[in-house]
Amino acid sequence: MKRTEWFKRKFPVIEDNGLLPAIIERLCGTPARVEEIIGALDTELLTLKDDGKWSIKEEIGHLGDMEPLWSGRTDDLTHGETELRVADLTNQTTHNADHNSTKTIVLLQRFREQREAFVKKLSALTDEQLEKTALHPRLKTPMRIIDLAYFVAEHDDHHLARVRVVIDNHVQHH
Repeated sequence: MKRTEWFKRKFPVIEDNGLLPAIIERLCGTPARVEEIIGALDTELLTLKDDGKWSIKEEIGHLGDMEPLWSGRTDDLTHGETELRVADLTNQTTHNADHNSTKTIVLLQRFREQREAFVKKLSALTDEQLEKTALHPRLKTPMRIIDLAYFVAEHDDHHLARVRVVIDNHVQHH
């Protein structure tokens, strides 16, 4: 099945802030979905580098690595910045982190704690804050909190879909 590269994705502007609770619910559930997907996998599969791409542990570590950006972009919006802070498009944090050497339970707990903090921050925002807009630096499109939250949920699913590809490829070859 074809899989669109992350940097080729386009994101619709979401007009209805009433959709935010459902998107927040999706964000809340990502740590549990990660644990469900990788819970029974052996260490060899968790650290397997498939076609030079990230291992499953690196994919999961990357989700945690991105949480400070999402939280910071939320702050950018609520503080009235005109443009969201820039992401490191080379993902140096993930490349340098050596997530394969970190215990899986530590990666999962770190991500869970960071995501809970992000969701708490989103849930505490006022209707006025939800209306503020800032430009996404790469996409050059205006985003509100709801657009950012959707972007993060899609980013989560993009990486979970990649994890499933690694698992499925392994199962097919063994």
